[in-house]
Parts: sequence; structure tokens; C-alpha cells
Amino acid sequence: MAETTIPAADGSGRFLAYVAEPKRSPAGAVVLIQEIFGVNAAMRALSDWVADLGFLAVCPDLFWRQEPGVQLTDGSEAEWQRAFDLYKGFDAAKGIEDLKATLAFARAHPACNGRAGTMGFCLGGNLAFRMAVESDADCNVSYYGVGIEQMLEGVPRITRPLLMHIAERDRFVPPEAQAKILAAVKGNPRITAHVYPGVDHAFSRIGGHSWDGRAAAIANGRTAEFLAAHLG
Repeated sequence: MAETTIPAADGSGRFLAYVAEPKRSPAGAVVLIQEIFGVNAAMRALSDWVADLGFLAVCPDLFWRQEPGVQLTDGSEAEWQRAFDLYKGFDAAKGIEDLKATLAFARAHPACNGRAGTMGFCLGGNLAFRMAVESDADCNVSYYGVGIEQMLEGVPRITRPLLMHIAERDRFVPPEAQAKILAAVKGNPRITAHVYPGVDHAFSRIGGHSWDGRAAAIANGRTAEFLAAHLG
């Protein structure tokens, strides 16, 4: 496990990324997309888990233009407020540029077989959906993405596999928003959406405020099979 730097496409600098390599390579690569808490211990653990599944994992710092190296948790009100402030100040278009640069870095990495996808959580779930619309990622996984109901016009442009995990009681994605999402993606055969009954936002984050072991195990199992099918 190591850190590297990746040049921004706009020439404005370089940003850090956490890299976890699989035991055997070359292998497919997964770009991990952070929550609003930065590339913290939870995102690094997720990257390590992806590497244990047999993939190259690369998790870029998307808040670097505001504050490089942010590592927050959901454990205090002050951290929540800081996370929301960073989220409000986040330039999503620049974030997509950075993710595309990370995707190119991952594909060129010696441990990669040339295939690469994305997997994001919360803010990252939104960005994984956008990467499905706007990038050439081989596949994408969105865990409880926030705000997706506002960008459903992009659904017809999704031509590569997208797996969506939706929390039925997501405090940030109300039932009416979920209904819009499910209705919009139903007609696209490249999109698979699963709703997890009775669980809240961030149900798959170990130790988080809404952790649910059963739902997480089911969702993560589906993700592992999906990544193996599309990244090799």
C-alpha cells in the first residue's frame, strides 16, 4: 500500500492518491471515489479490500483544491460540519476531470490489465454515476449516491455496466427521489439497481453510524461478482 501523485488535467498541480496493489497482476483496476470525509481510514480500508479481491485500487484525493489530505470521520458534529463545508465548496466538474486522470493513471499502471472501473460512496456514488455517463470507464459502482435524481437525463448515455446500491431509508435520498431514479434506470439494460430494505445512508461503512452487516455483505458480494465479470 502506498501513496502516489497524479497530474491534474488542467495543469493546476498534482494530487495525492492511495494505491493498493493485488497479490497477482496484471489485474483490473478500480478507482475508489471518496465520501465527503476525504481519503480517510475508511476509504483506505475499502481500497485494501478491493486489492484483496484481486484488483488494483486507486483512491484519489478529490478535495485537494480546497484542502489537500483531508481525513475526517462521522464521529463528531465538528467533523460533519467541516465535511459539509468541503462538499459545498467542491467543484464537481473538476472532480470528474481528476477522476478521468486517475482512470488513465490506473490503466497505465504496471499492475493493471488495461481495464478499469470506478466505485464510489455518497458523494462518490454520485460521481460514479456521472463517470458512467461521461467517461469511458469499463464499469461503475454507485453506493447510495446523493443527488442522482437531478441528473437522470444522462441515463440514455450510459452504455457500459453500472451497478447501483440504494438504501431504502436513506436520509439524503428521500422516497420520491428513489422512485425517480428507479423509474429512469429501468429501461437501460446496462444498469442494475438494488434497494436494501430498512437501511440508512452509508450502511456499508464498517463502524459508521448506519452500518448494517447483512445489507453490506449482500451489496459487497454483488459488487465483487460485478467487478470480476467486467474487469477480469
